[in-house]
Amino acid sequence: MGSCIICGTSVEGHICETHQQDVVFEFRGTNADQLTPGRFYRGTVDGYAEFGVFVDIADRVTGLLHRSELDQRLESLDWEPGDTVFVQVKNVRDNGNIDLGWSIRQSEREFRGTLIDDPDEDFALLKENVEDDEGEDEDEDDDGPVRQTVGQVPDKSERDDARETGQTGAPATDDDSGSEGDDTETETETADAGGSGGAAVVEAEPQTDGEQSAVERTQVAVETLEDRVGDDVRIEGEVADIRQTSGPTVFELRDETDVVDCAAFKEAGVRAYPEVEEGDLVRLDGEVRRRRGELQVETEALVVLEDDEHAAVSERMADALTEQARPEDVAPLADDPAVDAVIDGVREAATAIRRAVLEDRPVVVRHNATVDGYIGGVAVERATLPLVRDQHGSADAEYHYFDRRPLEDGVYDMQDATQDVTGMLDNRERHDEKLPLFVFVAAGATRESMDGFDMLSVYDADRVVLDAAEADPEVGDAVDTLVSPSLTDSDAETTASAIAATVAAHVDEDVREEIGHLPAVSFWEDAPDSYVDLAAEAGYDEDDTREIREAIALEAYYQSYEDKRELIADLLFPETDDERGLAGHVSEQFRTKMDAEVETAEANLEYRDVDGIEVAVLDTDAFAHRYEFPPTNLLLDALFRRHRDDVDVVVGLASDELYLRSTSALDVRAVAATAAEEAPNAGLHAKSTRDGCLEFLSGERDAVLDAVLDAVADVA
Repeated sequence: MGSCIICGTSVEGHICETHQQDVVFEFRGTNADQLTPGRFYRGTVDGYAEFGVFVDIADRVTGLLHRSELDQRLESLDWEPGDTVFVQVKNVRDNGNIDLGWSIRQSEREFRGTLIDDPDEDFALLKENVEDDEGEDEDEDDDGPVRQTVGQVPDKSERDDARETGQTGAPATDDDSGSEGDDTETETETADAGGSGGAAVVEAEPQTDGEQSAVERTQVAVETLEDRVGDDVRIEGEVADIRQTSGPTVFELRDETDVVDCAAFKEAGVRAYPEVEEGDLVRLDGEVRRRRGELQVETEALVVLEDDEHAAVSERMADALTEQARPEDVAPLADDPAVDAVIDGVREAATAIRRAVLEDRPVVVRHNATVDGYIGGVAVERATLPLVRDQHGSADAEYHYFDRRPLEDGVYDMQDATQDVTGMLDNRERHDEKLPLFVFVAAGATRESMDGFDMLSVYDADRVVLDAAEADPEVGDAVDTLVSPSLTDSDAETTASAIAATVAAHVDEDVREEIGHLPAVSFWEDAPDSYVDLAAEAGYDEDDTREIREAIALEAYYQSYEDKRELIADLLFPETDDERGLAGHVSEQFRTKMDAEVETAEANLEYRDVDGIEVAVLDTDAFAHRYEFPPTNLLLDALFRRHRDDVDVVVGLASDELYLRSTSALDVRAVAATAAEEAPNAGLHAKSTRDGCLEFLSGERDAVLDAVLDAVADVA
């Protein structure tokens, strides 16, 4: 009869039934049927298959860890053949196949004991002189409990007495640096191994939670700890992560210079400093040690900062991170007076994106489902993804830390905001993901998006808007950064894509040449010579940019809610001759569909003269296909470009929407307000000023048309 090495209860062997899964076993058998399902075993990676990883538990005993058992993608595992891993035996089948389960503990030190499973013995053997993962004896300096061979384990009352007197019953030892007379208290847990001694856990116990260290500390930056091994230090920063091991609690502390793990021990497997949470700003006192070649601070005191101290550290870290994220000065992609007018805002937007990546926050790009929106959104995507890969390393990081989502009509409404908020809160709850940075491209500049922005502001989600449309000043107050030439003294016009591409060049200078042709693609007509020349330098003439533009317009219509990342990349950044020909193929479909629709529409235009203003009206319900390409906006744009020499205004009238295109600047909100007075029962209002769209009740359709045409004449 022995004692459980975890709880000390009397058992046959060394582990009770309750704590079978708290220890890891080293298998000494030769057959699969000698394994015990439910136990955790040390294994060795044998190799990969499409459906999982083969792990050797012993010679000629191999099991499969199926990909469905993993807590991450199979391709993101960094295991190499021969690596030591820890798995759970879930089932041994009649044919000898072994089903393995994932273990979140991937170090022997994270288990509370190690036993040998030898089928030739009646029970598991206690493993003496356990070696760690690198082959060093476990009584050497490590990040887990120090294991020694000691005498009989004292009972609880004896251990409590030992703490009060400063004695533990364990032999005195020197610490790693050879110093003697250390006055830190220790705690010993030992397993009775039939009276012959066992494995004991000896840990330095910290001061009472929140207690200040009596030793005079020098506050230092984390990046300097390499030169301070053995020193007592004080560091201040943010708790980036908390991990509870079977021994100490490990706090990952980040200041403005770097991150470091800080181990705090209260009792084996018991959370130290439970009042400290992730995201807290803290002051930590401790001694710098080296564990397995990595720096670690042995925590002696940990205090959550409040009030002025919290504010000072928060401001210091924020300023340092912003400075780190701020890009060096780079020139605009090409001569563009409108972009020059907002170059400071461009730099601030790039800083926000770079900072989000450094803070491990996802970047979510919300762009209009138009050519301008797609091209601008892809420019930001192209610059941000390399930074995400460098920051995180894993193959699938770009899908976790970057997302691009199209928006209908360029308006960020409550439906869009509710979808985003639901997703980000779910990710925070399930995956502990930080709240994202939202970047709006060719969308969000008008007050119709205010409800959506207010929803995001409730959760302090940062917002950046890049738009060439006429921006409303109140949007600037609702977001963190608004970049729009309309808010400057410049009268020059450009596209949101030109602005976004310039931001992208500030985010990552290496993509400058790769995205140089994008602004030229985004102009439906009259592209500035500077952008045409830039595209030509990249190998794209005017026919090429036209074909790409038309191809993007067609693909943007289909599955408009999807980013179509790979397809859009093939159109914008072809790498082969076949990909280079893709744009021409899709563009041909664009022209075929557009020409057919325009021909039908032109045959059914109704012309009116309203107080000297020539108006062409198209009943889009009757003479356009509502659920086929092209969408109403693109059709009206094409009609307007063809007929603007003959008419002043083109109107598209649907069942409950009306679209306006005008040769002169037209205040759509003023038109809606004036028309609403004439048709007070129509529920008439401006739905999207960017698209010249008004919304009304379908029962008042005829009255609305007359009222709007009169209002256009008055406002114009």
